[in-house]
Amino acid sequence: MDWLVLVASGAMEAVWALALDRAEGFTKPLPTIIFLAALAVSMLGLSHAVKSIPIGTAYAVWVGIGAAVTVGYSMITGAEAASPAKIALLVGLVACVVGLKLVGDAH
Repeated sequence: MDWLVLVASGAMEAVWALALDRAEGFTKPLPTIIFLAALAVSMLGLSHAVKSIPIGTAYAVWVGIGAAVTVGYSMITGAEAASPAKIALLVGLVACVVGLKLVGDAH
């Protein structure tokens, strides 16, 4: 269950990052509210997950998921250029995150 919370928290990291981009220096109220709410949920989930997942692994997974979802969303929506190299690097990032989960359980 803690891994599920961690994955959801990583996804919420992408939500707050994208909202931060749209908040334009916190001058737009709705994106600012979304940013604050998603940030709180993301941090609460991370803090819950580190009760049973080592902080180094949890943080790397949280950041990796947030980064991959943020970049993937930006490429899909056209806000950021997609390229075979970027896609390959994202696949590698996700593979590393999955690898941390797999080797983290094998003490």
